[in-house]
Amino acid sequence: MARILVADDHDALRRGLALSLTTAGHEVDEAANGNAALERLHEGYFDVVVSDLKMGGSDGLDVLRTTRQLHPTTSVILMTAFGSVTTAVEAMKHGAFDYVQKPFELEEMEVKVEKALELKRLRNELDYLRNERQENYDFDRIVGSSESLRKVLDVVRKVAKSNSTVLIRGETGTGKELIAGATHHNSLRAARNFVKVNCAALQENLLESELFGHEKGAFTGADRQRIGRFEQADGGTLFLDEIGDMSASTQAKILRVLQEHEFERLGGTRTLRVDVRLIAATNRDLSAMVASGHFREDLYYRLNVVSIETPPLRERKDDILPLATHFIRRFASELKKRLDGLDSEAQKLLVRYNWPGNIRELENAIERAALLAENATITSADLRLGDFAPAGGGRDPQGVVKIPPTGIALEDIERQAITEALKMANWVQKDAAELLQISPRVMNYKIKTLAIEMPRRRVLATSA
Repeated sequence: MARILVADDHDALRRGLALSLTTAGHEVDEAANGNAALERLHEGYFDVVVSDLKMGGSDGLDVLRTTRQLHPTTSVILMTAFGSVTTAVEAMKHGAFDYVQKPFELEEMEVKVEKALELKRLRNELDYLRNERQENYDFDRIVGSSESLRKVLDVVRKVAKSNSTVLIRGETGTGKELIAGATHHNSLRAARNFVKVNCAALQENLLESELFGHEKGAFTGADRQRIGRFEQADGGTLFLDEIGDMSASTQAKILRVLQEHEFERLGGTRTLRVDVRLIAATNRDLSAMVASGHFREDLYYRLNVVSIETPPLRERKDDILPLATHFIRRFASELKKRLDGLDSEAQKLLVRYNWPGNIRELENAIERAALLAENATITSADLRLGDFAPAGGGRDPQGVVKIPPTGIALEDIERQAITEALKMANWVQKDAAELLQISPRVMNYKIKTLAIEMPRRRVLATSA
């Protein structure tokens, strides 16, 4: 359904056209002359304006100019008598979508309106997709064959064809966006937009403008109308990454869209309806946030219709080397450099490393190694994973701990080692314990006895 303004001083024609477009499922406003049309344009937004070229008061060119100024994305179709066709063609050069010569069949106007609306939808898609890198989300192109990944993809295959809301959970860097993309591109909505928004990357007011759009003048700096991500995703899928970082106000608005499929742009009064499938992702414990009052319980249950857990890379050991090979090929192509792969020690190092940053950390490590490698084969020295070698790594033990000539207390060495492991593990105690090959209980005891200060709020990365 679109909102359309019909402006003509011929009452019978205007009413007949309005009735025809209303019957076709659109919301139609009428203006009996050009001045009334200008008033309507200042009062609200229209998807399409159908205006007579010659009217009392302001004419169709005035309507065209005002529409272009106030609502740049609105299409204008002009109705003209035979003698003013030249003027209508000239108007198209200044931004009119099309013109219809009187008299005309109502079906002809309905076709032109639908073409104008389709152009609007395409413009919305281009606005988002321009300069965006398209990725291939086919299941057979997703790298990895581990049992844990296979289970995730089995769930994705089952839910992809539905319209159910999906909540993807997992640590930072585990590929939550890839799973969201695979869900969309293997769904019945694959031909429409897959729109992505990082909720943690924007302040509250900017996030709402990004999601819902805004009207001109809605706030300081809003010098033109903006189409939001929900409108861009109409008919397709909207992926909200890091949804746990969303404010209470925005949570309420998201809930309304999920329940009623409608919203208003910031600063606007017109209610817009959309058909959007929502996929959300988070590396936070939303159930704990609900319990503490930091996340709406009703929104949580609306999001958590289907829950998918993306496994950390340390639980996908079989996928580490295939992923590394994939990244090596990619960076070799980008750098125009010959890279044949990893030597045996580098392979052992990758498999034994704990990967607190998961796939993203692996990708970054391979990119760095590809840049630094002096030979066609990447070595363990090229990888430079952390300041301490993993258990069984090929480093000389004498290079792990440096003892100054004046000596150093064993307690200080322990403190340094545990602090470094915690930093590498993003302050997750059980992951740091695994790096040092001790139990989580011993790690907790050491933190207390060595008086190691843990950050009050662990900083989490903001992308999936």
